[in-house]
Amino acid sequence: MPVWPVEISMESFRRSHNLEGESFWHNVFDMHKDKMQIKNPNVAIKNLEKIFTATFKLTTEKGFQAMSLRDLSRETGISMGGLYSYIGSKNDLASVIEGVLRSTIEQVIGGLSTQNLQLIKSLQAIVYAEIYMMEIMRPWYYFCFMELKGLPRDQQKQALDLELRFEVILMGVFSAGIESGQFVCKKPELLASQITAQLQQWHLKQWKFKLRNVDAQEYAQSIFENLLMCLACKAEVISDQRQGDAVASSVENVTRNENIAEIDQPAY
Repeated sequence: MPVWPVEISMESFRRSHNLEGESFWHNVFDMHKDKMQIKNPNVAIKNLEKIFTATFKLTTEKGFQAMSLRDLSRETGISMGGLYSYIGSKNDLASVIEGVLRSTIEQVIGGLSTQNLQLIKSLQAIVYAEIYMMEIMRPWYYFCFMELKGLPRDQQKQALDLELRFEVILMGVFSAGIESGQFVCKKPELLASQITAQLQQWHLKQWKFKLRNVDAQEYAQSIFENLLMCLACKAEVISDQRQGDAVASSVENVTRNENIAEIDQPAY
């Protein structure tokens, strides 16, 4: 079975990264258990999911600044004393959300540097991974983009650093391609900022993409192809990349159909 990032698809990405379900909440607990009074993961994990899910819901309804811990207590059914066992304050809650997203990006995007990918394949994996993460962790991205701006300056800086770190990763690939003669780019910093802004549209303007029937795969492909053109990649390189993606997709569909066929076979 093809694995991420050899195969670029949401299915292979989900198989390679635990960004949802019980395993994801285990990771959240492991990242922040030293800051919590509750040390039993079997108890903490369910309540952590309740707390963050309720926070995103209340933030959408009234904004994080207007939300109180009493509101959060009512929404989760967890007492005020119980909440303080997990978070010390609203600002602590915001820091945890930013920390989870930052750690996830560093794990997923930063981890690509260990894959020894060709530069174009590396860029493709970065673009698609970011879109896939936004699709799976949409409330986390939206919160860090929209709500941290109203918090104290140090927490605002954390949100800005989150974006800048992603751009640094992009610029690193751009620079390697420029040095090797594969890319042409006079202002890699500006291009990295533009690509980051395009990616952010996926979680900020979701209504627009639904209106136009654009899915995550299509949007990621559009950004990636435009990026290659901005880097002055030759037309045949883009064409080869498209053909490679089409072959990978066909293999995946055939494998999936064969697996379904095997399951549907009657037992004799």
